[in-house]
Amino acid sequence: MKVAVTTLAICITSLLALGLVMLYSASMVMVDKHTHFEVGARMLQMQVVWCVLGFIACLTLASLDYAVLKRFVWPVFTGALFLAALVFIPHVGISLNGAHRWILIKHTGITFQPSEFVKVALIIMLAWYCDRSQRKMNTIVRGILVPGLIIASALGLVFIEPDRGTTILLAAVGGTMLMLAGVRWLHVIPPVLAAGGALAYSLMHDSMRSNRISAWLHPDAHASGAAWQAEQAKIAIGSGGLTGLGLGDGLQKHGFVSEIQSDFIFANIGEELGLVATLLVILGFFIIVICGLYIAFRARDQFGCLLAVGVTSLIGFQAIINIGVVTSLLPNKGLALPFISAGGSSLLAMLTCVGILFSVARQAGSPMPKVSVSDFVSKSNDNPFAAKAT
Repeated sequence: MKVAVTTLAICITSLLALGLVMLYSASMVMVDKHTHFEVGARMLQMQVVWCVLGFIACLTLASLDYAVLKRFVWPVFTGALFLAALVFIPHVGISLNGAHRWILIKHTGITFQPSEFVKVALIIMLAWYCDRSQRKMNTIVRGILVPGLIIASALGLVFIEPDRGTTILLAAVGGTMLMLAGVRWLHVIPPVLAAGGALAYSLMHDSMRSNRISAWLHPDAHASGAAWQAEQAKIAIGSGGLTGLGLGDGLQKHGFVSEIQSDFIFANIGEELGLVATLLVILGFFIIVICGLYIAFRARDQFGCLLAVGVTSLIGFQAIINIGVVTSLLPNKGLALPFISAGGSSLLAMLTCVGILFSVARQAGSPMPKVSVSDFVSKSNDNPFAAKAT
């Protein structure tokens, strides 16, 4: 366990350091349209502040027994949903490019994205529910309908922001947790098909997102329009070659790739540091997932196991989607690259998740409450992740 935790800490710290360096490199040429001053230093300072806050949250949660989260699961979940609903309140939430995803803290100019905290809250809620209902997760009501309502309450607010990328991400994370908690495959298929059909219908009636999908499928026909950003990102990665053009020497950040400091920062890494660096980033996320799953299946109880699986799948799926978008393997989703992209809300949420993962690892050697042999056998018959007898 010590090796897994140490390796995990090294990978995350390395990605954070790389993110700070590449953030400044990507934003050093950006100029505020009102003051005409460079904003690179300001972005870096804010990212460092959020990083410090994230470290505090991470260390605090790592020092606690994760079981304490059970006491606060409802306040945390309802609080996250309340914040997510605030984005639709005039003069509280702000709209950008037709999306209501941010809350502005008055007199500071600081914004944060509530959907990032919905991710953490949903993982805690589902882990608590599945642990509490572990003997009945193979039934339709307790295994599908009730957790489906929990997931829908979170995804509904995110979906209408609109934020299709986060909706798909959370659906994948929630589905993974439910499957590991003992939900039957046959019970999962109908709601998945229904959700997929609803998503497809909404995309067909959303001109901007349907245009993105068309641009992804036929990039040549949209080279100067919806496919421009993705094509320029591929040019950035391709021009970097094996070792890159050099730190700070990238050309695509000069107005060719928008959001290169956030959603498309992977393209800047490829252009300036080359293929070697991009492969190391992918390797870093792969190791994080392996370490996270190792911690999950060494957890002392099902609650810890599901928390660790949820956190690990969130980091892994989000990294896959981001890198897939930048390399044009997936249509544009607008998700940050964990620990690297600019964005204080995302960074704070991810480091909070890491703190939970460290707590699960730290408590892995702690004794579990004793259960009778008959209770253990009963649980094992219903749930492959039931509590272990000691």
